[in-house]
Amino acid sequence: MEKYVLIVAGGKGLRMKSELPKQFIEINNKPVLMHAFDAFSSIGNINHFILVLAAEHIAYWKKLCEKHRFKTEHTVIEGGPKRYHSVKRGLSSIPTNSLVAIHDAVRPFVSQNIINNGFDIAARKGNAIPSVAINESIRKISGSLSKPVNRENFKIIQTPQFFQSVLIKKAYEQAFNEKFTDDANILESSGKQIYLIEGDTKNIKITHSEELAYAESLIKLR
Repeated sequence: MEKYVLIVAGGKGLRMKSELPKQFIEINNKPVLMHAFDAFSSIGNINHFILVLAAEHIAYWKKLCEKHRFKTEHTVIEGGPKRYHSVKRGLSSIPTNSLVAIHDAVRPFVSQNIINNGFDIAARKGNAIPSVAINESIRKISGSLSKPVNRENFKIIQTPQFFQSVLIKKAYEQAFNEKFTDDANILESSGKQIYLIEGDTKNIKITHSEELAYAESLIKLR
């Protein structure tokens, strides 16, 4: 099956407290979004890239591509009001007999191991969702009270999330629901079992300025 990468880049940078959306902020003289592209294109066996952007960011992205001489071929699609709608629009351009990795633009450090393993597991089982363990104590909050819970029963979920396109496209035929927190949640709501694979603690999501500083340090280490 052909492999597609669907990158969702509709964020407005509100939590970063920046006028520039976080996917366009530069680390090591290159926008975060381009680093996310590079993580996949460096493998060499990806057939197609689709980028979903807010309408008001499309012209700016084209200027960035010219400025940085960005050569990775990709299709740009206008996003919707929420991530759900943006992903659904992106999926509409993907054939049903393929594999798709759905990825957040602000995760620039996804490893080749996650990508290769994710596509392989999704081809065999229908989906593959990266996850990492929680290494600190956690408590469940109930009003003004809290109680400890076993962290071994919980995982942190990451992207990219990998799917057979026929399954995830079918799952997105469901009406939007506020409980849909990610693509795995949407697939599970359609009645499918979710398969977790090993993620990577370096596969950070850049949301706050602290993560941006950490991303700069990771680039320097590489």
